[in-house]
Amino acid sequence: MSAARILIVDDEPDIRELISDILGDEGHEVLTAADAAAAREMRSQHAPDLVLLDVWMPDTDGISLLREWRDAGTLECPVVMISGHGSVETAVEATRLGAYDFIEKPVSMARLMVTIENALESGRLKRENADLKRQRPPVLEPLGRSPAVQQLRQRLERVAAHEAPVLITGEPGVGKQEAARWIHAHSRRVDGPFVNAVTRIDGDSWETLLVGERGLLAEAQSGVLFIDDVARLDRAGQTALLKVLESGRLDPDRPDSDPLDVRILVGTSHPLEKLVRDGRFDEALFYQLNVLPLDIPPLRERQEDVPDLVRFYAEYFPGRDGTPYRHIPVAAQNRLRQYHWPGNLRELRNLVQRLLVLGGAEEVSVAEVEEALAQSDTGETVGNQKMPALFNLPLRDAREEFERQYLTFKLQSVEGSVGRLAEVVEMERTHLYRKLKQLGIDPKQV
Repeated sequence: MSAARILIVDDEPDIRELISDILGDEGHEVLTAADAAAAREMRSQHAPDLVLLDVWMPDTDGISLLREWRDAGTLECPVVMISGHGSVETAVEATRLGAYDFIEKPVSMARLMVTIENALESGRLKRENADLKRQRPPVLEPLGRSPAVQQLRQRLERVAAHEAPVLITGEPGVGKQEAARWIHAHSRRVDGPFVNAVTRIDGDSWETLLVGERGLLAEAQSGVLFIDDVARLDRAGQTALLKVLESGRLDPDRPDSDPLDVRILVGTSHPLEKLVRDGRFDEALFYQLNVLPLDIPPLRERQEDVPDLVRFYAEYFPGRDGTPYRHIPVAAQNRLRQYHWPGNLRELRNLVQRLLVLGGAEEVSVAEVEEALAQSDTGETVGNQKMPALFNLPLRDAREEFERQYLTFKLQSVEGSVGRLAEVVEMERTHLYRKLKQLGIDPKQV
């Protein structure tokens, strides 16, 4: 076990001295604190690799101190809790707040040393992973268990194994850039650059941006160039890209220019075939790009994946940003599953982040979800008239979503009483119960 800096926080001097002597003999640098105030100061000044934290202390208890560090986003090293009056509830709470392990007094030194060794190794791996994440954005697997996602994974694997251009289609927010990054990360070009063209659009023409010694294609040599919305290419840009692909050179107007060593991935939310028919997109370029088509389904077509996605992002944001963790119960997950998600994966990701950041209680309520969905579902404007988002849905889905919103609102107005709700909406109670179950509305949660 390599030497580390370890902070012992315990109000019992004998415990501090005993553990300090043993760790010192092992070659570790040992810091000690008798209470929470001293522990805060030691952590801020010395940045320990591990904290041994007593649960019961005279001023601020160890669980509260652990929660304080976690909520502040400063829990950067493993914490092992030690308690002379341990209970299952305390251990569970400590683990939920991010503690690495929980040890009861009287402390078994053999077990403590093994736990310390494992905790330090865990901290080292986390630091290495954090360094890797800072160097390269994380590439997430397509999440879910639906047939649509399983087919998408299989398609991505086949596409990643080849070098031909890929045309990624799908509605806004479905994750076209994420799919492009996945292809790059699982291809032979993984060590080459991933250049995202959409972030580079400015006052220059697309032709200037793409071609030349300082163009995007040159920047992406030996890697991947991803054009987020290829339908935005102007005519000059389309012509320049077509000439590059046909010539196989970075600058098609210079026979001595370097050979093209870039895989082209493009995305679009527009039907390129229609743009070709309308004369707004070059037909030859369309066929050059549409070698390996990849369509990403909208979230409303794989709603059974929503609970998996919600649970993932409920843990992802606290881990990445230090956002407070909040439990999202099954009833809230079910309500999110019933939503039609016009903004697709992007909308879901943003909504979960909003619930974590703005909520106060440790558990997300169905009422919070309803409020968040109402703020998220903005609809669209036709002419000068604001159109409800329901207007974007097929008639059957729009009717079902309206019934869900209507009955949830009415149920809230009668404080969750199905009997009073039946009177208000003039429905027979048995039929109303069936309707609420069909729409995924739990009166107890509302």
